[in-house]
Amino acid sequence: MRIVICGAGQVGFGIAEKLAAEENDVSVIDTSPRLVGIIRDTLDVRGVVGYGSHPDVLSQAGAEDADMLIAVTQADEVNMVACQVAHTLFSVPTKIARVRAQSYLQPHYQDLFARDHLPIDVIISPEIEVGETVLRRMSLPGAVETVRFADGDVIVVGILCNEDCPVIDTPLRQLTELFPDLGAVVTGIFRNGRLFVPQSDDTVMVGDLVYVVARLDQVRRTLGIFGHDEPEARRVVIAGGGHIGAYVARELERRKPNVKVKIIEQSRQRAVEIADELRRTVILHGSALDQEILREADIEDSDVLVALTNDDQANIIAGVMAKTLGCKRNLSLINNASYPAFAHALGIDAYVNPRAVTISRVLRHVRRGRIRSVHSLQNGAAEVIEAEALETSSLVGRPIRDLDLPDGIRIGAIYRRKGAITPRGDTQIMAHDRVVIFALAERVRQVEQMFRVSLEFF
Repeated sequence: MRIVICGAGQVGFGIAEKLAAEENDVSVIDTSPRLVGIIRDTLDVRGVVGYGSHPDVLSQAGAEDADMLIAVTQADEVNMVACQVAHTLFSVPTKIARVRAQSYLQPHYQDLFARDHLPIDVIISPEIEVGETVLRRMSLPGAVETVRFADGDVIVVGILCNEDCPVIDTPLRQLTELFPDLGAVVTGIFRNGRLFVPQSDDTVMVGDLVYVVARLDQVRRTLGIFGHDEPEARRVVIAGGGHIGAYVARELERRKPNVKVKIIEQSRQRAVEIADELRRTVILHGSALDQEILREADIEDSDVLVALTNDDQANIIAGVMAKTLGCKRNLSLINNASYPAFAHALGIDAYVNPRAVTISRVLRHVRRGRIRSVHSLQNGAAEVIEAEALETSSLVGRPIRDLDLPDGIRIGAIYRRKGAITPRGDTQIMAHDRVVIFALAERVRQVEQMFRVSLEFF
């Protein structure tokens, strides 16, 4: 697949890294010679210095033969014009753009991105994507990571196993015997810096981060089995009143009217702006690193501090300070790809990586086959993929125990006729089922192949 990426920042680099590793033909455009130099020296990609919206630059990057353009520069307007030029001059089939300004995304302006106007096939709004991820994490406080699949009926949760976890040293096959009706499957374990798909005789150990695919109605029971029965937050303090912080507060006001929300915002002008916008949220002007401000926010009586500033270090320190002062939990926004591995050791209960959220959204549209959704885990070490099984798929019509799936792949759930099924050995996948699969990075291509349309289909 030939792909042109406009923007060599954190998100652009992450997308290029993932796609180049899968042997796609990738070109990256950026106005910064330094960033282009880094990406050329680090990855097997073509680097072009210039504006992604300029026709000559796109031509130099190979837009004439491109299958897809992904525009993720810092400027919305550059991203939008790049898609327009790619469509009009180069007939690029698929165009994806990151658009931050919410003004462009108002429902009554939705025709703006129609094919006859600004022809963008996929709009990615980081603020909304990350804000929704934060809200999902808050709704399941016992989970380190949560992702929804199959119209929300299947949830993938990352669960940290502490010393008081009831199933420590229990072989996974015994979990099935102890909880035969549990609608959940352990699909992956992250241990000592390594992510793997466990076998039935493997045990859960202290410090493991376990990835479980569960039916929606079984998620809280699953968290309880692993020792996490924390109640949903009723008193929330948000550090940072930027676009993401304001979005989270606004949605909490709308969806959870009984939740009390306070925002700590360092910029006085921004504090005034969001105070005018929000109805029930209390706005405090100051720094979340100031203990007096935290106490003024009644942090000792709060259920969770959600740190959503643009500074990773400030988010981490604010989270640690909040817990020290009596807050029950914390959740931090962390952009630096190296920090999540140390998050728990640093005192962070849960985190959201905006880069990973955006990359996962893009990968959904890059994957071949009947792929409906994708989420990347542990900096790309694995993916959870939701795909539709066609009549010609090798998965259809045979018991799962007879499929002889390679190591590194585990089926977590099947979605059939608007209902989620927990797979067992005798379960058979039927045509048009949506299958949620956990796959290590080196097995993703094989998963794609399982769901591709063969010639027999036509």
